[in-house]
Amino acid sequence: MRTESGKTSRISLLLLAMFFCFGAIAQAQKAVKLMVPDNPGPHAAPEQPLPYSHKQHLAMGLECKECHRNPEPGNLMTLPETAKCMQCHVTIAKDKPAIMKLATFANSKEPIPWVRVYQVLPGIAWSHRPHLAKGVKCETCHGNTREMTAVAEVTSVTSMYGCLNCHEMNHAKASCDTCHKH
Repeated sequence: MRTESGKTSRISLLLLAMFFCFGAIAQAQKAVKLMVPDNPGPHAAPEQPLPYSHKQHLAMGLECKECHRNPEPGNLMTLPETAKCMQCHVTIAKDKPAIMKLATFANSKEPIPWVRVYQVLPGIAWSHRPHLAKGVKCETCHGNTREMTAVAEVTSVTSMYGCLNCHEMNHAKASCDTCHKH
């Protein structure tokens, strides 16, 4: 017969072993100067309500923070408001079907139902704010969006491995309570 405390001990040992394993992997990757590892398998870009090319828009000189703000408390970056898109598209490419659909959203005052590409996992206390304050660039975690016509989850930034790897590489706090709050 197994006891509950025996089960808890085995789970604790397994978690501890995983933590040390991830630490060893992160140490080995320091030699190759890897910040946030690529996802081990391909992830298709989610279907969005409107086509949007980061590659095209960033090539025109737009910066991430022009469309993605970080309001209090700083956990999530916002997705662009319809009115922001319409600042340019009231005249630029206004006859294209996608821009006409954008105008429909704007006229109805409905937000564009963008699909988030990266999701913070349940139980994780995470914020963009300290990362932005340390000067972490968007592409460090989200990949080279300047070359993406459709954003896909190209890095493993939302995995425990990705977080620990980056924190180890940058000498940032990497204890359990950094992300797992009680």
